[in-house]
Amino acid sequence: MTKPKQTKIARVQGMLERPSGATVEALCKATGWQAHSVRAALTGLRKAGHVIKRTDDERKAGKTVYRIVKTAETRS
Repeated sequence: MTKPKQTKIARVQGMLERPSGATVEALCKATGWQAHSVRAALTGLRKAGHVIKRTDDERKAGKTVYRIVKTAETRS
């Protein structure tokens, strides 16, 4: 039996839940979306209750890194 195909938004969420987070560029590469579509997906995740932290991380050459710090299930 084959496992279900992972949706692109689930892939984005998974990348954002990693301790290292993800840049818009990395999310674009992983999904095949343009930058404005990735930013819209981030907005959708926020509306779904996720708390997304944005930082300018020097390890990523000054690019903005996004991370989910609280998921919709863990928000109180």
